[in-house]
Amino acid sequence: MPERPVSRIAQAYPDRVEVRGRDLTADLMGRLSFTEYFHMLLTGGEPSEEQRFFLDLLLVAIAEHGLMPSNVAARMTLAADPRSLHGAVAAGILGAGPVILGSAGDCALLLAESRAAQRSAREIADEYRREGRRVPGFGHPLHRPVDPRAKRILELADEHGVSGVHVALARSLEGEVVDARGNALPMNVSLPIAAVLLDLGYPVAAVKTVPILARTSSLLAHLLEEEEHPLGFVLAEEAGRAVTYEAPAPG
Repeated sequence: MPERPVSRIAQAYPDRVEVRGRDLTADLMGRLSFTEYFHMLLTGGEPSEEQRFFLDLLLVAIAEHGLMPSNVAARMTLAADPRSLHGAVAAGILGAGPVILGSAGDCALLLAESRAAQRSAREIADEYRREGRRVPGFGHPLHRPVDPRAKRILELADEHGVSGVHVALARSLEGEVVDARGNALPMNVSLPIAAVLLDLGYPVAAVKTVPILARTSSLLAHLLEEEEHPLGFVLAEEAGRAVTYEAPAPG
């Protein structure tokens, strides 16, 4: 007989809920903050003070950035179906890919693999340039020449003494990553998120969960505002005005 699958996260019983081996109501509720609880759910253990501080910091850093495509998609979805709050949240999260929100996961993979292979920043940048690929964690359409969120994360990592090998590698990539015209690209917020989390001992797979959780909270705020001050159809109308229809040539 094959072994039965195992889950080590949680189990509900008639008289209690057990999470990671702890009693939810007797031990966790009223003692852990949500940030600490999130860490425990991900890793199985409670965070150190530095892990708690930086996980909280990074959730705040990445949660909100205005009317980004993920928020616009969510608002338009709720406008089309006002009873589908959960569907609107899902619509926003589906946009959490490497272009808008999900590049922290790609940054973590790049840093971890490069460290394991002992590749220098120059070698990494040259490889991406040869292959015509964009180095994750660099470039931003708005924040130039500096992403203030990235700067602040790194400042606090230094102040708290948690800057390690992954932060060092991230920093060494600055100046090596250039655009097609040879101009240095600014480090965006995703690379410090990945570097700090890795230096704090989080696994690579956990890094992308942070922006997804953070942006979910922001989506909910946008959707509550959408219910009170609707923008979804306004955004749809603006999209229609911004795009010119061009009929295909005959034949």
